[in-house]
Amino acid sequence: MTDSIKPITQQQIEIQQGTKEAKPSEDFGQMLKDSIDRVNKLQKEAESAIEGLATGELKNVHDAMIAIEKANVSFNLMLQVRNKLVKAYEEIMRMQI
Repeated sequence: MTDSIKPITQQQIEIQQGTKEAKPSEDFGQMLKDSIDRVNKLQKEAESAIEGLATGELKNVHDAMIAIEKANVSFNLMLQVRNKLVKAYEEIMRMQI
């Protein structure tokens, strides 16, 4: 779910200093869709781990618990992001022009 920490490239330094224009690699909507897809994938993995435990195919309980907790944490993060987006939208709607 989370990406590893990557080193700052020279291009990113130039963008921050204003010597080069930033070009978005993807739009916000696509980023949200990808994040939701990742959460959905983790939920499905957790569900299959639970089914594996119930049927006896999966013997390692630790792996199942890890998959379930990954899905739980990612879902809670998605909910918090959604709550922040709704709160920001409501704040914008309250603004007087």
